[in-house]
Amino acid sequence: MEERRLFAAALLKSGWRPIDVADECGVSRGAVSQWGKALALGGSRSLRRKPHKGRPSRLSSSQWKQVARVLKAGASRAGFPTERWTLPRIARLIERRWGVRYHPRSLSRPLHRLGFSAHRPRPQARERDDVLIEAWVKRDWPRIKRGSKKRGDDCLLG
Repeated sequence: MEERRLFAAALLKSGWRPIDVADECGVSRGAVSQWGKALALGGSRSLRRKPHKGRPSRLSSSQWKQVARVLKAGASRAGFPTERWTLPRIARLIERRWGVRYHPRSLSRPLHRLGFSAHRPRPQARERDDVLIEAWVKRDWPRIKRGSKKRGDDCLLG
């Protein structure tokens, strides 16, 4: 969009009529009129992209680095019953440590800038017994694979 504005400015400077600039750039006459006014008041610089800074962070950059260190250390070390970090837990942590309240949904972007991303754990049955599964894989899985190929037996029960 900035390139289009600057291209239109160059056309206006070279003497093109605003209606012809609008047709050439594929924009409305009103847009070209606004760009022309901005060009007359502030030059080409006024047509450049302006960064949208947004609201400043309530935590300093060093405090955000401390948040990252706490997250890497683990949730249970920070006083939570399990190792699972959630946005509401992180919001509580920040409020406890620095007295700054964040809505949990507003934490995604700053955490992403720190290198953290949202992960959803794979659902697993609570009754799952990893030791039993590992023993079965070592003992029975090779036998089932061998046996079904030799006998043509597709049944795993028996």
